[in-house]
Amino acid sequence: QVHLVESGGGLVQPGGSLRLSCTASAGSLFSMNSWAWYRQAPGKEREWVARITAGGITDYAAQMKDRFTVSSDDSNTAYLQMDDLKPEDTAVYYCSGNLRFVTRRYGKDYWGKGTLVTVSS
Repeated sequence: QVHLVESGGGLVQPGGSLRLSCTASAGSLFSMNSWAWYRQAPGKEREWVARITAGGITDYAAQMKDRFTVSSDDSNTAYLQMDDLKPEDTAVYYCSGNLRFVTRRYGKDYWGKGTLVTVSS
């Protein structure tokens, strides 16, 4: 089975920072083609936050571009560094990864269960 597990959420004051992590694991050898972060605020639809390709190309939603940084490393982990957090950033943050088993030609998207970020004083 494939598992994506997020961590690093919590309560932070406005203006503070958090670093989310998402680690992928599976029963067979694999590689990650890309990662993406999404969030869903209470009462709102899920929205895309950022993505990073295996080659390190990044892209961000306009409202996060100057405050959030997405990265990944060789340990099959992606990160979302969030700075200058605002109350409107309060949401459950989900990671999604396009994982390709080495025996397969194409990858498939998988999702984590999310981690809650609360920005409040």
